[in-house]
Amino acid sequence: MTPFVEGLRRRHVAAEAIELPKRKAEDALPAFHDQVPDASDVVVGGHSFGGRVASLAAAEPRAPYAALVCFSFPLHPPGRPERTEARIAHWPAIRCPVLLLSGESDPFARIELLRTAVGLIPDVELVTYPRLGHGLKPVLDDALDRVAAFLAKVAERA
Repeated sequence: MTPFVEGLRRRHVAAEAIELPKRKAEDALPAFHDQVPDASDVVVGGHSFGGRVASLAAAEPRAPYAALVCFSFPLHPPGRPERTEARIAHWPAIRCPVLLLSGESDPFARIELLRTAVGLIPDVELVTYPRLGHGLKPVLDDALDRVAAFLAKVAERA
């Protein structure tokens, strides 16, 4: 996450990386809550697994977050699109604005499934990158520029 954090900081976005245990995303929520303040000015998010954990936290009834940003959300395991529904069942409960950034060739998120699934989130923006897989480093500057612009819009609405 270092390039993401440093890139966001260069764009005047306060960013911190946290450590999550590598296990089922739902089981990582206590570690997430131990490290992330419950505050209405906090934006949560992450890359892949970290974004999934942050999305679960953002869907909780007590979630006060200002926004959620997910880089390469793991919609399903590679080759297992039938597992999509279970991974996004919580999306309708997310009440904050959401930005999803994904490669159109991501084996963890078939693009047609992702484009359909975003309709479950009440306030969402989806940015996709053609010919890109699960990593966003080739387009990181553009992705982080989009995050900064998204967060500026969120701040204006607050």
